[in-house]
Amino acid sequence: MPIGIFDSGLGGLTVQQEVSLRIPNQAIVYLGDNFHVPYGVRDHEQIYDLTHKAIERLWGEDCDLVIIACNTASAVAVKRIQEECLPRDKRVLGVFVPLIEAVTERRWGDNSAPREVNVKQVALFATPATVATRAFQRELAYRAIGVDVDAQPCGGLVDAIEENDLKLAEALVKSHVSALLRRMPKPDVAVLGCTHYPILKDCFQSALGSNVQVYSQGKIVAESLVDYLSRHPNFVEKGQVKFLTTGNITKVSKAATRLLAKTIEFTSV
Repeated sequence: MPIGIFDSGLGGLTVQQEVSLRIPNQAIVYLGDNFHVPYGVRDHEQIYDLTHKAIERLWGEDCDLVIIACNTASAVAVKRIQEECLPRDKRVLGVFVPLIEAVTERRWGDNSAPREVNVKQVALFATPATVATRAFQRELAYRAIGVDVDAQPCGGLVDAIEENDLKLAEALVKSHVSALLRRMPKPDVAVLGCTHYPILKDCFQSALGSNVQVYSQGKIVAESLVDYLSRHPNFVEKGQVKFLTTGNITKVSKAATRLLAKTIEFTSV
């Protein structure tokens, strides 16, 4: 069976690319809800409904394991779906927990009591909806104590990336980083809490300075998935990568190809 990877748009491709590098020939179905992007400005019920529909679409593609490669959807919808409407033979995983485990240097699946960690100040960059949920802080509190998080809602950034307006996107990054640094001048690490943002990781690093370690999710989630599959080999299946979108297939394919500097061909849902 293929593994499903879902994102509100193109950002989840940063996860898909790393997964395909770590697990070559793994069958994957990628679904981008480009018609409704961005999720970060929608209310929680809209985000939940759109995420649920996308997951059901991937179940229809025989994806018994679905990775929600959208931080907003992960923050708002994953726990509710897992608790309320997840069939016994399906699994839905978010992207927050692997990221927090990496930042706090906790091993995958370490569920011991929270403790002090080396990181004391974390700068979080995420969509307005993700920031509003405080999901990152909540998950962090399960694993670490004594960590101060300052979250910057990065309005407009996903839109600029989806439209491939990288000049505007870079200007927005500089503005959002500047706003956060006025509140937290010396963060230990910065977390890119949206899978679109790694496309501009170098820009974030430049604006933050070389002394701040920047975490993005592609490699982290891929490593977590490798560990998960070693314990659940029934989800491993060789095959191709299939790209689906709810948006305009020509526009989405061109945007994905430009962003990744390789040919990506989407088909319609």
